[in-house]
Amino acid sequence: MKFSRLLLLLLTLPTILPALDRQPTADYHARRTHLSATLNTGVAILFAAEEPLTDFTPYRQDSDFYYLTGWNEPGAALLIEAPAEADDLHPARTYREILFLPTRNLRNERYTGAKLDAASPDAPHITGVDEVQPMTELPAILGTLLKSDRYLERNLWSQPDNDQARALISWTATTLGMDTTPSLQDVRSLTQDLRAIKDPGELALLHKAGDASIKAQLAMIAAIHPGITERAAAGIIVETLMANGCERPSYAPIVGSGPNSTILHYSENSRTMQPGEVLLVDAAGEYSMYASDITRTMPVNGHFTARQREVYNVVYGAQRAAMEAFVPGKSRINDPYHRYPDSLDTIAFNYMNAHGKDLHGEPLGKYFIHGIGHSVGIDVHDPFDPAKPIEKGMVFTIEPGIYIPEEKLGVRIEDDYYAKPDGTLECLTCALPKTAEAIEELMHKSQ
Repeated sequence: MKFSRLLLLLLTLPTILPALDRQPTADYHARRTHLSATLNTGVAILFAAEEPLTDFTPYRQDSDFYYLTGWNEPGAALLIEAPAEADDLHPARTYREILFLPTRNLRNERYTGAKLDAASPDAPHITGVDEVQPMTELPAILGTLLKSDRYLERNLWSQPDNDQARALISWTATTLGMDTTPSLQDVRSLTQDLRAIKDPGELALLHKAGDASIKAQLAMIAAIHPGITERAAAGIIVETLMANGCERPSYAPIVGSGPNSTILHYSENSRTMQPGEVLLVDAAGEYSMYASDITRTMPVNGHFTARQREVYNVVYGAQRAAMEAFVPGKSRINDPYHRYPDSLDTIAFNYMNAHGKDLHGEPLGKYFIHGIGHSVGIDVHDPFDPAKPIEKGMVFTIEPGIYIPEEKLGVRIEDDYYAKPDGTLECLTCALPKTAEAIEELMHKSQ
């Protein structure tokens, strides 16, 4: 009986301490007000990610929802109401933000742990959102908004592919007797631009992700030798990431030896490494929802052959050429077809053509078969329009690569860079050695 009462008490206590390094409440509030300024007096409704269906899949919050709230529990929704001045057609509205939380299920919480709901004491303080309401109130609040201003149905922003969003707007249209269900504008087209520029708190988390990922790569490099499997190397990386505060890898580790080094998104990781081969490892971690992305290439037996070193140095030189050519507001990335003569892709491509050839005397540029980089943030491929140049405040990768199936030789070197306010680049991951000589030295020390 005493145990049952104790269990009931524990289940009625909400979770207060977040498992992640959460930024200050003011940072998330500022992002919500910035979003409201882009809504054109409209309303945005975002839904949190749902609980995974299988026990072996850990929960990860929807990226945009987390960016705006820092809230890491499932089943929630966020409503942001942009301010509007009164006129002949519209009533006046002030800025309003509401976090809707689902009703607690005490039976389920025996398996998941206690959750917060709107009735929990101090819920607005804990969540950092002005208002916290039960999820059951969301349809009524949205219906009241649309009833008072029918023009809002043309200015609703959400996640159009989200089941909850579609169900909500369909139900609202039914209750208001609308002839057709309003179309939802994609709020991600607005959050994409907001998320591109990283604030100091985000940059600090990206540094932590990079630091943990460097440690993971170092631990893996120290264990490489002929006869080890690719999967064993991947396991060392994942173990070290978790030991250094990461929730998960940023993406499935790519550990490709020999012929697998030439496969861009190789994921089987089942081969046994052989002497005389190179090993390409693209693996990094996610720290408090912020990602890192690192690739290094190394000789399995600790010594590059002359040909491997030649190709490696071309890739290394191409990365340096791209890095040194960077100009904020002008340089573009992810330009694999070289439409822009001054893109970092084109600069790396031209460097490869000028500094190396394949076994048939052809320039090496044709073996660079992907874009040179992407934005990094809450997602390892953070949303970003590649038609736009990189601006100050962005974090992105520079990752040239050469992949020659005929030689079973693939080399990629990848690091994360922050475009500082003064226009220069700060490398978040370059503490991990990457010259051919430094890689060999690391491997020699471990043997």
